[in-house]
Amino acid sequence: MSTYFHPKKYAAEDFASLAPSADALPVVIVGAGPVGMGVAMGLAQRGIPVTILEAADQVSFGSRAICVSRHSLEVAERLGFGAELEDIVLPWVGGRSYYRDQEVLHFRMASADHDARGPMVNVSQSEFEQIMTDKLLAHPLVNFHWSSSIAGIATGDDEVTLTVDTAFGTRELRAAWVVAADGGRSKMRELSGIRLQGNSYEGNYVIADIHWESELPAERLVWFDAPSNPGSTIIMHRQPRDIWRIDYQLDASDDPEAETQEDRIRDRITRHLEWLQSDIPWTLEWFGFYRAHALALEDFTHGRVLFAGDAAHLVPIFGVRGLNSGMEDAETLVWQLASVINGASDTAILDAYSTERRSAWQQNVDNAGKSTLIMSPGSHGHRTTRDAVLELATTRGEFAHLINPRQSSATHAHLSPLTWPTAPGTEGVLPGDPLEDRIVAVSADGSETSLNRLRGAGFGVLAFGLSAELASELAAQADVLARALAPETVRVITVGGADATVDDASGDLAAALGARVGEIFVIRPDGLVLCRISDPAQLGDVAKHLTAGTAPTHFDAAVSVTAAAVGDDARREHVWLALSNALDQAEPADREGMLVRLAMILGSQASTADFDSAVGSASR
Repeated sequence: MSTYFHPKKYAAEDFASLAPSADALPVVIVGAGPVGMGVAMGLAQRGIPVTILEAADQVSFGSRAICVSRHSLEVAERLGFGAELEDIVLPWVGGRSYYRDQEVLHFRMASADHDARGPMVNVSQSEFEQIMTDKLLAHPLVNFHWSSSIAGIATGDDEVTLTVDTAFGTRELRAAWVVAADGGRSKMRELSGIRLQGNSYEGNYVIADIHWESELPAERLVWFDAPSNPGSTIIMHRQPRDIWRIDYQLDASDDPEAETQEDRIRDRITRHLEWLQSDIPWTLEWFGFYRAHALALEDFTHGRVLFAGDAAHLVPIFGVRGLNSGMEDAETLVWQLASVINGASDTAILDAYSTERRSAWQQNVDNAGKSTLIMSPGSHGHRTTRDAVLELATTRGEFAHLINPRQSSATHAHLSPLTWPTAPGTEGVLPGDPLEDRIVAVSADGSETSLNRLRGAGFGVLAFGLSAELASELAAQADVLARALAPETVRVITVGGADATVDDASGDLAAALGARVGEIFVIRPDGLVLCRISDPAQLGDVAKHLTAGTAPTHFDAAVSVTAAAVGDDARREHVWLALSNALDQAEPADREGMLVRLAMILGSQASTADFDSAVGSASR
């Protein structure tokens, strides 16, 4: 019996009719996907009334995004639905990739005993959204309007007027701020006359959910040139309650319309499950179709209309960055917009939102783009080198890292106008970096908690090894910061020193952060490090600059290397990408000659033994 999740449907008549207000509404959110609802949760949490407009009459149907990162689970906890979400997810830590029927990669994502959560979980986007919806429908500061689609928009200096088609007729709604979170086909983007820019990748994929009571483990399974479907790439992910997500690539010669017919989908899946020697009955529950895109708006803020999630940017699906980057958008936008609405900050802080989140999109594209070139190479050169990498990986394991899917991880804000500079040579966690949630021991009773839970949903001030006098001054200065940022919370966490909050007798926490005695880390509500300072009195400067939307000085930060290849891995990655481009640029008739000339040049620089060995490895 299938246990596939079917979301609730909502009749517009069950909710209050959308009615004009004498005053402009504080915030209207267009779109009730994870991003829009994440923004609604965070604003309502801060006491700001929110109106949500959703064109559909239910949350999304089907798995869509299924992989939720460790960082997104932290976001969910801070927004108030983490416990409900973690009750239904299926954890996983790695995966296997095969070339035909031979394993060429077995990867495990970073995980340690001090981690508060595992690296990744699976759950359907539909269930993810339903949990959020149930929370919001019960919140007194949130008004939900289903079956309400945007038909027009007029922007002014102080407010935005939306024309909305509802079940009760056309209505006009005035709002001080509008958050456009209405997805990749955003009507808000269309009506605002702005377009996404970037690239779309070749390669079409069919996605399907099946109910299949298999005992295969919960890990990412990929077959390149799968024997069951020669020439195709197949991906499988286990979800809760025996639901399996299957993605497979269509050949360039395939007709997408024909291949997305139910009988063709059933045929392909049947062939693959039979090849896996499974006779377990299965049912097809849902299917869809997608291509990979790397597109974004130039600016995510347009006056009083703020774009987030897929309405602002699209990333290739490989590496599961769509929903996860969208949740980062939501949490960053929440505290910055709330600060403006509550009068604590200048609107310049919203420029930081746009800068940070567009930079984050670029970080995601840089990594997901490489994964896409392996999963769905779009040119002769990249196809040729991808196939060569797979062949080599069967006997030369050092090439397997090129196949690694580069799974989603939290992005940095090094280039943000809010991020404080540090002295050259500073080691450890830098301003702009995400602060991982670690299990820590509470000094008072020895119980375990985590940094995320100690800090809560607001700002954190994390201080190391302070004397009693400095700890007292820090508490006083944190009160100054809290008053400047009200109603945002500010919590002080002391590590070591007098009356410490956290017991770090081993010094593991200080070592992990690169913290020196007397150093203070200021943590933003979205979990990023704002600054590292050495004097509690500097918290006054933190408040001054933060509310002005600036850091003390602008600086050019180094590009993140959190997911960059290093050493021999970097050389192989460079060879792969450079050779792909060289093949694409060569005349078709000269490609073989170019490769021979390249081999002779490189071979002349190697020992005869090394060259002979390489020729042997390269021969089939």
